[in-house]
Amino acid sequence: MAAVDAFDEALVCGLLRPRSDRAAALTAFADAVAGSPLAARVAEATGKAAAGAAGEDHFVALAAARTALLGSVHDALTTRIEEVTGRPRSAADGVQPSGGAQAPNLLLAARSWLCDLARSGWQGIDHDLVSASAPVVSAMLPDPALRRLATLLDGFAAELAASCPGATLDRIPVRRWADLWSRALLLTLPGAADAAATGTATGRLLPLGVDLHEHATAVQAQVHAVFEPADGSATRLVRAGVSAPKPDTVVGAGLWQLLRPHMSLLAAVGEGRSMDLADMPVTAEGDLIWSDAHARPGEAVDAFAAARVALPAAGTSATAPLDRHPARIAAPVFLEGYATRTDDGGALILTVAGADFAVDADRIPTAGPLTPEAVAASSACIGLLRWDAGTFTVQPLAVETTVRRKAVAVHAGAWAGGTADKAGAKAEKAATDAAAVLRERAGRLLRK
Repeated sequence: MAAVDAFDEALVCGLLRPRSDRAAALTAFADAVAGSPLAARVAEATGKAAAGAAGEDHFVALAAARTALLGSVHDALTTRIEEVTGRPRSAADGVQPSGGAQAPNLLLAARSWLCDLARSGWQGIDHDLVSASAPVVSAMLPDPALRRLATLLDGFAAELAASCPGATLDRIPVRRWADLWSRALLLTLPGAADAAATGTATGRLLPLGVDLHEHATAVQAQVHAVFEPADGSATRLVRAGVSAPKPDTVVGAGLWQLLRPHMSLLAAVGEGRSMDLADMPVTAEGDLIWSDAHARPGEAVDAFAAARVALPAAGTSATAPLDRHPARIAAPVFLEGYATRTDDGGALILTVAGADFAVDADRIPTAGPLTPEAVAASSACIGLLRWDAGTFTVQPLAVETTVRRKAVAVHAGAWAGGTADKAGAKAEKAATDAAAVLRERAGRLLRK
């Protein structure tokens, strides 16, 4: 991580005319991969970058080295998680890119813009430089094969544009922007974004919880579950995700209205049911390519019973090379018998078997009944183990707590399939009204 941080700091001032101390940091960065197959190319690239003469191939090599270093951290952390949880180890190899070529001219244009960013550095960005990405993004978005890179570039450019000019910035998100830059640069390599389905899944799906990601213009729900194959083979952890664009006026429980029509699994989660799958496409990473045609609702299943019985034996899947990053770690875990307290900074801490884990309360969505207060009063928790800023944290997906002397389960995704809860119903109605107004206004514009 020290080597990665040194390279990231070099990107702050730019690699067109790097200072002497930044040149020394680049040398240390090259030394970190000296024992790998990247050694020769990275040594050449850092030398050129230190001299202010790096070309596009050199920047690609630097991005690859940075990704490889973070990948090694990811692997060490996931190994530690597997040792603690006792789960079967991941497969050795992840999804490999096919090497296919789609619209090479657009990929080259995107790469050229990203290299210009690296030369100018975050302190050197201005509106002219950032806006140069707009034509490339507009040309990429209609092509589904390029949409992953286009979306990344679009969001990255929006963040940079909101921060222009870079010379006036008091604080720079150094690691985040370096993450986005290196990932985008590697996705410009032909075939790097390929992630075709590699098999099918037939059996029973036991949902554990829903992780909701909200952005001003988009929303995504990712269901974490245990899959029990019909052929009796080993159970494994899988994920199923659904995304949708959204207006910024639709928030809270109203988000589920945008997602439900695209995935019947959300209704099953809200009702506490399993799903029976038949030939559902699945990637080697354990991501279900969801299709309602391959699924039907199953019997009622308690998520906490599944977490106690099925989760400990569920194996993990391989991780694709470009996805090996500490920020991507989200390992489902079941915790109970812990003590809760609040530290001096106001953060909620779970003490499990003598180890302290901070609760990532910022990740608890407002689109459900789960609250930090419910977590603080809980006795058992289904969550995602994450790694952030050098430490492991827990993101709660569901907790068991006591309400009026009765044990009650509170799920972050309890309103996914609909709700009779007063607060949830009120929020859904408000979202419905907002969506109706937007449709009416859109209809007026189209009629004009």
